[in-house]
Amino acid sequence: MTVSVAPNAVAAVSEARLWQRLMEMAEIGGFVSEEGDTGVNRPCLTTLDRTARRLLISWAERIGASVTIDPAGNLFLRLEGEDPSLPPVLTGSHMDSQPQGGRFDGIYGVIAGLEAIEAVATAGIRPKRAIEVVAWTNEEGGRYAPGCTGSMSFADFRPMSDFDDIVDAAGIRYADALAEQMASESDLATRPLGYTPHAYLEAHIEQGPRLEVEGREIGVVSGIQGSRWFTVTIEGRSDHAGTTPLGLRRDAVQDMVRAITALNALMHDPDDVLRFTVASIRVEPDTSNSIARRVVFTIDFRHPDKAVLIERGDAITGVVEAAMTTCTATVHERFHALPVDFGATVPGAVAAAATSQGLSTITMPSGAFHDAQFMVPLCPTGMIFIPCRGGVSHHPAEYAEPVACANGARVLVQALLTLANS
Repeated sequence: MTVSVAPNAVAAVSEARLWQRLMEMAEIGGFVSEEGDTGVNRPCLTTLDRTARRLLISWAERIGASVTIDPAGNLFLRLEGEDPSLPPVLTGSHMDSQPQGGRFDGIYGVIAGLEAIEAVATAGIRPKRAIEVVAWTNEEGGRYAPGCTGSMSFADFRPMSDFDDIVDAAGIRYADALAEQMASESDLATRPLGYTPHAYLEAHIEQGPRLEVEGREIGVVSGIQGSRWFTVTIEGRSDHAGTTPLGLRRDAVQDMVRAITALNALMHDPDDVLRFTVASIRVEPDTSNSIARRVVFTIDFRHPDKAVLIERGDAITGVVEAAMTTCTATVHERFHALPVDFGATVPGAVAAAATSQGLSTITMPSGAFHDAQFMVPLCPTGMIFIPCRGGVSHHPAEYAEPVACANGARVLVQALLTLANS
């Protein structure tokens, strides 16, 4: 592959414009936390999501990009190339946030992608292939779990129908929320679901501390560790907390504690590579003077080694069941994605772009999963990481410096042009 230097396009990236757009987007669903940090709560397939998408569309149309949506609600902004018949290069990320999220996770990759195609247009460059920016539907899974439903549908990792009957906290079906979104955007041109891009490149904040700690400006992402998500339901019996002897209880909370203790033993890793999290616990009847009759808790298990992910993940059900003393347990796996390796093509273009711009780099895997994970079977794939303060993410204190955002966008535009001209 010939590496394009693309100095005009790199110079056309505007740090001020990129930052202004990030801050404008942060106002949609924005809030101030008790600590005084500015966060974002912008769930997918909501009025806030639609408002953000319309703002993005207005910016794209201003620079002459065409706009389309697919049946999964994925939004595409296309800057045409010399040969429209060639598969385009795809870049982007997501616009939805966690309920207590920050201003950069996901949306940075979309706005950086928009900045990249605007820089190309401003520089008067016409690459051989089109460059498309995508805003994927429901990456976070904050309203509808699992996340990445848009990219999984696009890549045929799972059929769209698999997500139809997922409900949010208000009992609204995913299929109904998606239908409402599609109806609100019926004025946009539609396209079929899925295609094979020439390459895919996603820019993102690191969501970890390595770049900041090691003083590096760009993370060249080598791949993404695997993830398995489970929901555990423990059924007991509700009784009076003041009158029922301990020996006669079927206390779902106590058996939950035993199960989590056993799972911590299963997931012990002296090298601290494995990631095991119980973060959501729902108790019924959830009153202080009643014994719990039911507990539902979630498991998020991740590891970069496929063998470890499979072996320990497959052991979860047996460990939970063996921990029960008076209750019964059901374990449901709701998401399973094996580790992926990005190969050399796209990371090579990223590394070459950063080096030519005098930016320091480190090659690193991603601990978080991203839409890029599902593009690997389709085409050469990669990611660009930029530093975020303290490694904080999924939190209102999430922050990336304006210069870091601009550095990432400059590397992105050069890498995209290298791929689009290959």
